[in-house]
Amino acid sequence: MPALFCSGDAMRGGRLHHNVEKHPFLGAVRTAPSYRLFSVRDAFPALLLTDRGDGASVAGELYDVSLESVRTEFLPDEPPELELTVIELDDGRSVLAVGLRPGVLEGAPAGELTEITAHGGWRAYRGLPDPDDA
Repeated sequence: MPALFCSGDAMRGGRLHHNVEKHPFLGAVRTAPSYRLFSVRDAFPALLLTDRGDGASVAGELYDVSLESVRTEFLPDEPPELELTVIELDDGRSVLAVGLRPGVLEGAPAGELTEITAHGGWRAYRGLPDPDDA
């Protein structure tokens, strides 16, 4: 089964974790240092691949999820600004994830997208506890 990178509320402790909790948890991981991270309407995070040299490694979790489950359990709860994509992890693996759709960054109304790359992840940005530190 493909690995699915989760970087928002589908992570452990999040309100959408039920979408992946029945699937094997493969561990906490980080993306390769070539992504920017945005908060969309302060409701969910969005990854964006960058080639401008302003990317960073973003924290998330990896789950072993069938493509059918991605289609039927995970994607239906994703907002329209996001799409299924393939990202690179810091260890070189390619995995499924959701990222910001092309054109959303350029067309977003003022204040809808806030860059949070410097925080390193959604939990850090939101001030949420890390389950691995409990």
